[in-house]
Amino acid sequence: IDEEKLPLRLNIDNERPDGKRDPEAVRLLGDEVLAAKPHTVCGLPMQFFAGLSYCTSSVGMVLLNKLALSGFDFHSITSLLIFQCVFCVVAVRMCAALGLITLEPWSWQIARAWFPANIVFVAMLWTSFPALQLLGVGMVTVLKNLTNLFTIFGDIIFFDKSYGKGVWATLALMSVSALCGAFTDLNFNGKGYAWQLLNCCLTAGYSLSLRGIMDKVAPMTRNQQKLDKISMVLYNNVLSLPLLLVVAGINGEYTSLLQEPALYNSRFQAAACLSALCGLLISFCSLWFLSTTTATTFSLVGSLNKLPIAVFGLIFFDAVWSAKNVASIAIGLLAGIVFAKTNQGSSAAKPVQPARTSVAKE
Repeated sequence: IDEEKLPLRLNIDNERPDGKRDPEAVRLLGDEVLAAKPHTVCGLPMQFFAGLSYCTSSVGMVLLNKLALSGFDFHSITSLLIFQCVFCVVAVRMCAALGLITLEPWSWQIARAWFPANIVFVAMLWTSFPALQLLGVGMVTVLKNLTNLFTIFGDIIFFDKSYGKGVWATLALMSVSALCGAFTDLNFNGKGYAWQLLNCCLTAGYSLSLRGIMDKVAPMTRNQQKLDKISMVLYNNVLSLPLLLVVAGINGEYTSLLQEPALYNSRFQAAACLSALCGLLISFCSLWFLSTTTATTFSLVGSLNKLPIAVFGLIFFDAVWSAKNVASIAIGLLAGIVFAKTNQGSSAAKPVQPARTSVAKE
């Protein structure tokens, strides 16, 4: 799983790419903090450390999840997700109790409005685990780029948006690199590719539906504004738990979990805890990074971050590879970087006419 698919993902549709600080980060972290004179550590700006923490937590989460699933042959996927959700809820509540963050008060009205999108969210999370378990990290990273293709088609169908030639060219390049990567994958696994493609569709669906849901719940919040990102994390994880518990029961994990040898392995326990911690840190590090930079830089760093994930995946997990497969992965990752830059700079990504009512808003 990468940062684009987890509960800690940021929606940067309303952020300003003009060099000014993210308005939501200002609201959450405080004007007096962000308006202060920029600090440096060892001669390096704080933007460097904010970006480094964001990248480290993102890379760590993906690699640790891969280790927990494949390195220890752990099969109780839903139980691992339940653990990560509980960890996140407890940690966020503790941070709020200590006064480190401010949360939107819990509202069952918001929960009911949020729940339909949360069903897609849980499906998105769940399908990412078997894909990561069956495929190499590099191929998962490249295939995730196809989410952009599905999202753009959704934008066109539901929101009447239009995109420039540069965006379509990079999307075509990403699609070709994914196909070439599949054909040259020495560890090709049909089930893994099917899970990942389904995950891309669900990720795009969640992203599209979230736009309507956020507008719908805005009048229900305390300040009549869109739900802040940390509160989104809490709602997503709390509402995910009952759904995941049902799925775990259907899969028979209430009995099979205790029979997992990895469950009693201290290294697996450490990997599971660290992956949950990294998942939580992505949320805070993303807000910190956004508060020190622009939306364009944030998007580009997120794309560049896939490069070390793919490289470390090849090194740490003894993946069988060929020069052609590595070249396909490299082209796909570079295409993702170009896409982020092109999409951020494209003025054509605005609605060309009033958007018709979308499924996400109904």
